Amino acid sequence: MFQLMKEDVRSVFERDPAARSTFEVVLTYSGLHALWAYRIAHSFYKRKYYTIARFISQLARFLTGIEIHPGAKIGRRLFIDHGSGVVIGETAEIGDDCTIYQGVTLGGTGKEKGKRHPTIGNNVLIATGAKVLGSIVVGDNSKIGACSVVLKPVPPNSTVVGVPGRIVIQDGRRVEQDLDHTNLPDPVMEMIRQMQEQIASLQQELNQLKNGGAASGDSDL
Repeated sequence: MFQLMKEDVRSVFERDPAARSTFEVVLTYSGLHALWAYRIAHSFYKRKYYTIARFISQLARFLTGIEIHPGAKIGRRLFIDHGSGVVIGETAEIGDDCTIYQGVTLGGTGKEKGKRHPTIGNNVLIATGAKVLGSIVVGDNSKIGACSVVLKPVPPNSTVVGVPGRIVIQDGRRVEQDLDHTNLPDPVMEMIRQMQEQIASLQQELNQLKNGGAASGDSDL
C-alpha cells in the first residue's frame, strides 16, 4: 500500500509541473485523495462489503468531487489532474500510467448488465470533459481530446477528437477520414452544412422573386 502511494506521488511530479513539494502534493491534491480512498473502498468491495465500500466512495466524492465506483479496476500510477467532476463506473478498467483530467466520464450507455463501462489501456491520456461510454476498449498510448464523446473502440497509438469521437492520428500518421472505415461521420457538422446549403438556396430564390417583382413594376409604368 505504501509503495503504491509513493508511486502515486512520484507520478504527480512527473506529470504536473505545478507540483513543488511532497508535503504539498500529499496535502492538497484531490486526485490523490480520491485514488487512495478508492483503494480502501475496493479492498472492501472485493470482500463483498458493498455497503461499506460505497460509503467510502461517496464520502470521497463529497470531499474531492471525484466519484470512483469501488468495483472499478485501476492500475498503477493513475494521475487525476484537478479531477472535479470525474466519474468512473463500476465495471470500468484502467491500465497503468494513465492521466485523466477534470470532467471526464468513463460511463455506460444504458441499463445493460455485465461489462458496461470502458476498458482503458496503458499510458492513455483523457483530456478535460471527455466522455468514454459503453463497453469499449481504448488501446495503449492513445489520447482522447477535450470534450470528445467516444462510443466506438479506439486502436492503440491513436488520437481521437470530436463528437462523436473520430480518429485523426494513428501510429503517428494523420488519418484520412474518407479512407478509414473506423471513423464515424459527424452528424452535427453534416446537418449544419445541409442547413447552410438550404439557406443559400432560399436566399437565391428570394432574390429572384424580388428582382422579378421589380421588373414587373417597371413594365407597368
